[in-house]
Amino acid sequence: MGLAESKRPVVLIVEDEFLLRMDAVDMIAAAGFEVVEAANADEAIEILEARRDITVVFTDIQMPGSMDGLKLARAVSGRWPPIKIIATSGQAELRETDLPEGGRFLPKPYSPLQIAGVLHELINGR
Repeated sequence: MGLAESKRPVVLIVEDEFLLRMDAVDMIAAAGFEVVEAANADEAIEILEARRDITVVFTDIQMPGSMDGLKLARAVSGRWPPIKIIATSGQAELRETDLPEGGRFLPKPYSPLQIAGVLHELINGR
């Protein structure tokens, strides 16, 4: 564990659309979280392997690359079980069984209040 680890909960945002990622970064940082960014699942896995302070992975579902957001969610759940998962999409309809246990789905467009509420609920267990 490096010296760069934060005292605030750390959220890894995985979103391939740059403007949507920047918007999510702004909302999540404004809610009091430290933010780390990845443009795809492969980058996300590299970050997760390098950092032990990630609390939540906030991922888009439709992404190019070796895996989409649902496959990423299952990979994270398998390798790093304490990490909470929030999946988001403006197109996909999800069933509860599509995400790992405890995972949450947040449809796009989401508001700053919605995203902060879900994050605080997952992290604080409420």
